[in-house]
Amino acid sequence: MGYHLITGATGLLGRYLIRDLSSAGVPLAVLVRPTRRMTVDQRIDMIMAFWDEHLGRELPRPVVLEGNINEENLGLNEEQLAWATENVDRIIHSAASLSFYSTSHESEPWRSNVGGVKKVLDFCKTANIKKFDHVSTAYVCGLRSGRIMESDVDVGQESGNDYERSKLEAEQMVRSAEHIESLTVFRPAIIIGDSKTGFTNTFHGFYAALQLGHTLTQMQSPDETGRYYAKSRFTLDGDESKNLIPVDWVSAVMSYIITHPKHHEKTYHLTPLHPVQSRLVHDVLEATCNFYGSEFAGAGVELEDPTEAERLFYDHIRVYNSYWR
Repeated sequence: MGYHLITGATGLLGRYLIRDLSSAGVPLAVLVRPTRRMTVDQRIDMIMAFWDEHLGRELPRPVVLEGNINEENLGLNEEQLAWATENVDRIIHSAASLSFYSTSHESEPWRSNVGGVKKVLDFCKTANIKKFDHVSTAYVCGLRSGRIMESDVDVGQESGNDYERSKLEAEQMVRSAEHIESLTVFRPAIIIGDSKTGFTNTFHGFYAALQLGHTLTQMQSPDETGRYYAKSRFTLDGDESKNLIPVDWVSAVMSYIITHPKHHEKTYHLTPLHPVQSRLVHDVLEATCNFYGSEFAGAGVELEDPTEAERLFYDHIRVYNSYWR
């Protein structure tokens, strides 16, 4: 078995794929960027130490390649490129930008989600890698409702934001790559933290509201019961549905499919059986943040005389308006 090269390895899904595929005995390589404070080896060492402690055993270490999906040949030096050409036979492309809106096609999410995919596909051609596992999104369906088939790609749908548009274009690009002989596409819904521990290392969408709720809590003084209270109104009706799925489930499903070749070369919708209503999200946020006094004003309602807390909330959450559609 050749090495499987994971992009986006330090992201939420990527680090779970490292855990599950390593546990299954799959030889892994990971493409990682350094940060201002940590080298690529330090970043992966930190992730592996976390899993070792969590599992109570030491996992096999992946081969760490310093690079960037937005650079030619993924930014690999000659030695790394030669190693990848010799040893890697499958790409698991998990890297992506989660930015919802863009100022131009040269900025995120287009830069990584479309430009980065092109660079990864070009690298596959150079390194003669013909097997590709692509992490797309269930939201390539755009604003459609009803049954969405795995065979549906671009059927003239309207996208809700630049993220969805960029992921649709990326999936089309991957599907049209003639040098990829085995393509498996995963379309997850909204990935949230671990179903058992709650762990997450990313704070978009659902977590943006959670963070903001916590921040607003700190602006108040608790009442005699220890609760924080501020009257606030949500421009929702409470019945909006969100398709949330825990990262450990997504990784487990993907890892099973990846390690069982008979399931390759298909498209998979990794979505929940039952969506979560915004009313439940509201109740969980109240209980988690100990912050009460909010109510549903109705979908699309223009608030009259908004409070300071309401102004702050909607100023900061505006970018996620399409998220709650």
